[in-house]
Amino acid sequence: MAPNEILLLGDLILDVPDPDHWLAGIAPLTHAADLVIGHLEVPYTASEEEMPGDVPAPGANPAHLDALARAGIGAVSMAGNHMMDCGVPGLTETIGGLDRNGIAHAGAGMTLAEARAPALIPLGGRIVALLSYDCVGPELCWAAADKPGCAYVNVLASDGGPSRPQAELVEIDPASQSLMEADIAAARERADLVVVALHKGITHRPAELAAYERPLATAAIRAGADVVAGHHAHIARGIELIEGRPVFHGLGNGCVVTHALAPAQDHPARAEWAERRKRMFGFEPDPAYPLAPFHPEAVNGMIGRLLWHEDGRIEAGFVPVWFEPPGRPVPAGDRAKAIATYIAAIGEQAGLPPLDLRREGVVWAVSPSSSSDP
Repeated sequence: MAPNEILLLGDLILDVPDPDHWLAGIAPLTHAADLVIGHLEVPYTASEEEMPGDVPAPGANPAHLDALARAGIGAVSMAGNHMMDCGVPGLTETIGGLDRNGIAHAGAGMTLAEARAPALIPLGGRIVALLSYDCVGPELCWAAADKPGCAYVNVLASDGGPSRPQAELVEIDPASQSLMEADIAAARERADLVVVALHKGITHRPAELAAYERPLATAAIRAGADVVAGHHAHIARGIELIEGRPVFHGLGNGCVVTHALAPAQDHPARAEWAERRKRMFGFEPDPAYPLAPFHPEAVNGMIGRLLWHEDGRIEAGFVPVWFEPPGRPVPAGDRAKAIATYIAAIGEQAGLPPLDLRREGVVWAVSPSSSSDP
């Protein structure tokens, strides 16, 4: 029996027209895979409600969820700092659109129990479980027993204030970590492969990992996760193998095309944030990328790739991706080796163990570095 190919995409925002065009570059890869899991960064809704507590993202056209399905994306994680930006109506419409398209989802719901429940996805006679957690706040977007919102792991801020994306998040709340571990253990009983999506980390800064990221990923693996998929930073992070299981610390942008980050716009909070984040993170966006005005190094992207064998063994790797102006992801082509080298280098700069890379067509397989053996 041939192994199943599973692809992992980072953040997905399609709030400009012609969503099929923006996905077309990577669609041949996603159509060829047995399962594609991405992260839905914003609600897909006509609601114009705005939730306070973070710089609100606009809702994307709900019809654009159809384009995700047409591109072969079969599941999405939803727990993140923007999922509740359009309030409960935005979440409700988003879930309805995913269900209408047969896209499995985890990480958000009408109650905390719904948000923490795994998506159970049939794949070749086996079951994949997807769990999803927001680790960066804001706390207003988190679900409760009688409140819609996102599943979460509470990471405490150094200033003693609430968890929020612009705070320095340093220490995992033990009780919150225990709840995540219990969810993973329960999913392990129901599935053959457990994927845990963590919306975590420091945005717009090359290489750097926050102090809590590796301990949280380790806790997820030891609780029973087979794979950890990280996102939120809008720039790629390194890859780590923990007890032989892959941790993608940051998949970067899967496909992000949006007018919400342009400085010249009518929404004061978004315009102010577009300028403030450049000062905070020390970068000037390339003007060739008006729909994806991120750190210049964010053009070096990847799609995580797993080969899941019949005996349960997982081979991990990634497909290097380049973001062509004004923000469309495409296979890296001649840039592939340079991007693969970049991914390896930023991991080592962040303190991750070195990895060996092996090219297999468009995929770069990762394994522990032979130079790190005793």
